[in-house]
Amino acid sequence: MDYAVGIFRGFLGIAALLATCYFLSNDKKAINWKLVGSGLAMQVILALLILKAPFVKDFFQFISGGFVSFLKFSEAGAVFMFGNLITDMNTFGYIFAFQVLPTIVFFSAVSSILYYYGILQAIIKVAAKVMMKLMGLSGSESLAAAANVFIGQTEAPLVVKPYIENMSKSEILCLMVGGMATIAGGVFAAYIGFLGGTDEESQRYFAKHLLTASIISAPAAIVAAKMLYPETRERSLDNQLKMSGDVGNNLLDAISRGTTDGLKLAVNVGVMLLVFTALIALVNAGFLSGTDFINSIANSITGSAADWNESIKLSTGNRFEGFTFTYLLGLLFAPVAWLLGTPFEDITIVGQLLGQKTVINEFVAYAEFNSIREAATVPLQNKSIIIATYALCGFSNFASIGIQIGGIGAIAPGQRKTLTELGIKSLIGGTIACFMTAAIAGMFIS
Repeated sequence: MDYAVGIFRGFLGIAALLATCYFLSNDKKAINWKLVGSGLAMQVILALLILKAPFVKDFFQFISGGFVSFLKFSEAGAVFMFGNLITDMNTFGYIFAFQVLPTIVFFSAVSSILYYYGILQAIIKVAAKVMMKLMGLSGSESLAAAANVFIGQTEAPLVVKPYIENMSKSEILCLMVGGMATIAGGVFAAYIGFLGGTDEESQRYFAKHLLTASIISAPAAIVAAKMLYPETRERSLDNQLKMSGDVGNNLLDAISRGTTDGLKLAVNVGVMLLVFTALIALVNAGFLSGTDFINSIANSITGSAADWNESIKLSTGNRFEGFTFTYLLGLLFAPVAWLLGTPFEDITIVGQLLGQKTVINEFVAYAEFNSIREAATVPLQNKSIIIATYALCGFSNFASIGIQIGGIGAIAPGQRKTLTELGIKSLIGGTIACFMTAAIAGMFIS
């Protein structure tokens, strides 16, 4: 019975998300419902195979295990640099800066090696061909969608650089939403260490789900983009799958570039977490103080001894300190969390994470998610953990609008006006794609 309810909630959530796309569509009559249907079918089938089919499930578990074992090699360099800070867990504990951020640099360098030898391009082309055949996309759209799964929103446009200037608005939005709905390989590696901690079994668990999320979000992004801005330009579909991008002058040059890019990303992630965690604490403290002040005035007028913050704290099982900024986000996004299939007792917590991911970014949300999992007096249910893992797995936040306008605009100046016009739509599309992925995953988790 619970499983049937979960299926119903998942379909309800997907229907609500598709209805949102339809309501915000630029041209409702031009929506290609065949594409929408094939995209949804691809998502459901992929999720069913990866999460439930024994052979495919075992294969992805094997890949995830291999990925976790591969990332362990980054420890060799980290130990050389930081010594006992990496190995002495009893004294120092788990230190994010020294045990997670090095994986970003290492993985970025390895990705450059794979790109230099054409291995990554071959994988991207296979995925692009599948989407081109099943969803009727142009070659450039398919390449961009597939590339976003592996190399992120700033690098993927370089793969289709020659095509961007001539892309229609619908194709540009598809490119942007694809970047919003997926994650880069470097941060994928960091999330595994971040959520899994030092336990290899836990790392493999989250590696499998993060990999699944990134894969099935690609067709979800196409569905959302093509509903929000359907293709109306008469044209013959470009079936070419020619990729561009600078692979480096030689192997050492590729490694050097990858390392430098990884270092920039690692530093950016570290300082961003430091600043935003502190800012959230500051804003939360301001909310608490303001609530206490209003509460004291209300009590002096009514003669009551009520404590609003304490009431919120007790009613949420000490999950929130009171009426804080994070609690407000939880309230606002709780209905969305429920639509995605989150158990009712966890909807405010998961809603808070969805809000942080959208308003700030996914790394801050994952940081809070990890803290909640480790410190919660009332543990999150497994289904809530899975839904949150999938829903947060994407770059869809307000800062990414600026990143995409700057990054894509630099390689295709003629499209800058279109990029600025479609910025908010791309955020909405990316968010909906991540949420659709979470709803579908939730359907298969009891």
